[in-house]
Amino acid sequence: MTIRQFSQGTPTSASQVPFYDPENGCDRRASLAEFATALSSLLAGAGGGFVTQYAAPNASGFSVTVVPPAEGASVFLLLSPGGAYAAGTIVLPSATDGQEVLVHSRQAVTTLTVSGTASGAPTTIAAGGFFRMRFDGVLGLWCRVG
Repeated sequence: MTIRQFSQGTPTSASQVPFYDPENGCDRRASLAEFATALSSLLAGAGGGFVTQYAAPNASGFSVTVVPPAEGASVFLLLSPGGAYAAGTIVLPSATDGQEVLVHSRQAVTTLTVSGTASGAPTTIAAGGFFRMRFDGVLGLWCRVG
């Protein structure tokens, strides 16, 4: 049977796709959702592994939630507050082992809260300042690594 002989259909995340598995030396199948997850991690590895998220809060007391485009994707949060603010919060995502969030702020935030289970998170950030958090799956903890 050739592919043209199959009936027409609309794929869903549960649709199955065949592939050759060189590790096991045989043909296998996986859902489109599983393919999307595998491709996301491969594509995230290209270009430094970070997807850029922009946020431009316009008042003190802001809250910015980090939203990875795919589960486990690392995010570069480019924070551009409208001015130097007294307070702000960055909400870290639920994470997978090795996921990272890199934050750069174009303005100062005097009292910074990094929301989530985190160790060593900064409590302030200067104009032009940055920090990097990495999730450790064993400890279930975001750790500051830079």
